Amino acid sequence: MCRTYNTIGSLSTLKSHLEENNIHDFKSLKEVINFQNSYPTIRKQLILTHEKLIEEEKNLLKIDLQQLETNIEKEKQQAEIRLTVEIMALKQEINVSISDEPKNLIPRLKKNILDWNNKRKLQNKEQDFDREVFKSIKNLVEIQQVKQNRFDFIATQFNQAVEESAQVAWTEIDRKKLVIDESSNYIYGALGEQKVVKTLEALSDEYYLINDFDITFFNAIYNKRDNEYIKSVQIDHILIGPSGIFIIETKNWSEKSIENLNLRSPVDQIRRASLILFKFLNNDIGNFHLNLGKHHWGDKKISIKNVIVLINTRPQGEFQYVKVVTLNELLSYVNYFKPVFSKDETQRIAEFLLKINDQKTI
Repeated sequence: MCRTYNTIGSLSTLKSHLEENNIHDFKSLKEVINFQNSYPTIRKQLILTHEKLIEEEKNLLKIDLQQLETNIEKEKQQAEIRLTVEIMALKQEINVSISDEPKNLIPRLKKNILDWNNKRKLQNKEQDFDREVFKSIKNLVEIQQVKQNRFDFIATQFNQAVEESAQVAWTEIDRKKLVIDESSNYIYGALGEQKVVKTLEALSDEYYLINDFDITFFNAIYNKRDNEYIKSVQIDHILIGPSGIFIIETKNWSEKSIENLNLRSPVDQIRRASLILFKFLNNDIGNFHLNLGKHHWGDKKISIKNVIVLINTRPQGEFQYVKVVTLNELLSYVNYFKPVFSKDETQRIAEFLLKINDQKTI
């Protein structure tokens, strides 16, 4: 089985895009696609879930209201009994005081003051009886009113109650759907790259596959052919094998897209990447690190083949320096070439490229 390194680029970009939008639910591309495809069902299920929750809330409110009614009546009775007992105690104290009149002036004055105070207390308690009873049940009545209002709202505006209950979750799944829809290019790209990786993994362990080869240069490299300076290179896949190196760009395009899109962009992209890779592998530094075996004709050069893989179909015609194949043609194209490197040489090339990729900036 082909030795594979790094996560595919489109998948890494998709993951970063989701995390930047505070979406951490999905652990795989499959889960993202399942969410996208199941969105209408998820939304419908969300409503059904909240309908059930609101119905359960209504039933609990009904039970709570019945219990509150009982508690209010009980608390009211206890308050009435307590206040009645207090009133009777005051009346009894006043009656006892009437029958007991002190002869001395000072005790009589004290008794009159006490009697006046008790009569005032009695009058206040009798006047405030209903208010004191209500005060004892006020908190329970307020709770009862809030619950009754909620119960009446659910009973008369059930659908609105469900929508309000589901609003936060509803808004969140709509937001996720929007972010994922904006990521369609990444998703299609990741699907295509995954298919390419799976196809190449069928190769033997003499092959090394580096996904998302991405490096930036401290000093831009001049591309004489196109009169431009190249500051960075990103390659979907680099396949290293006995027959050389394959730079592979994946395009998951429909037939209609292929007819409408200009293929010059991916062709130029892969040719620029090939130029940079060729310079790195065949300069003095590359030759020193790779130490490829000598041939009696001279030093070996590393063969680089440029491949664009179109997942479903490809355009008619050929392109200079770039081979365009479908996914089904990919393995046949790779296996077509004869070995030119030993197993050790292939491994050294792979390790050299992995080291460059790990540095990110060179």
